[in-house]
Amino acid sequence: MKDRHHFVLNALAVSMVLSVLLSCSSPSGKRPADDTVAAEKKETTHFITIAQMNFSPAEITVSKGDTLVFINHDLVAHNVTEEDSNAWASPVLQPGQQWEHIVTASANYYCTIHPVMKGKITAQ
Repeated sequence: MKDRHHFVLNALAVSMVLSVLLSCSSPSGKRPADDTVAAEKKETTHFITIAQMNFSPAEITVSKGDTLVFINHDLVAHNVTEEDSNAWASPVLQPGQQWEHIVTASANYYCTIHPVMKGKITAQ
């Protein structure tokens, strides 16, 4: 019984070592180039809440292709509009509603219903 226990433990240890070694190598034995790793990056979803007449966070840095989800947690309706040229705009968001925007460029935005509400997106 003791010999079988040692055999099983040794077999598990060898399997773990082989798994680690195989997962760390590529077919050529070299790590992929940095640009390959960057190309594998997945888009990320970020949430911006609307509450107490503010966007939170008011300023956010994201990657191009990321999604922003604006969620209205306020007591009144709001919208989200790109400030410089009105390149994009949400519909009016009633309390509890949300709207998604895929980031293609940096932008300043505001609520046209309440122009004092402003935010900034920095796209990298």
